[in-house]
Amino acid sequence: MNETAKQRWQPSRGDWVFIIIVATVVLVLVLGSGDRKTKTTPDDAIHMHATSRAACMSCHGIDGVKPQPPGHVKADQCFQCHTQPEGWAKP
Repeated sequence: MNETAKQRWQPSRGDWVFIIIVATVVLVLVLGSGDRKTKTTPDDAIHMHATSRAACMSCHGIDGVKPQPPGHVKADQCFQCHTQPEGWAKP
């Protein structure tokens, strides 16, 4: 065998930067893919028939009985994050 065939690969600084970027992206994707940690909809008669954002906002709007907390996402679909218990009306 000749000399060049026996040389081991030595990663350069650019290789290390690339490896670190790829590892960071993979780590962010893995950590971000977990289950959401949002509250479920309460299992009571008041919430049983809430199937639209308008129904939710009648109590959880700015002037409602229990407004959304500060910093809450202003989404159009409450049930993307908040799940309903089994047997409820489907949104």
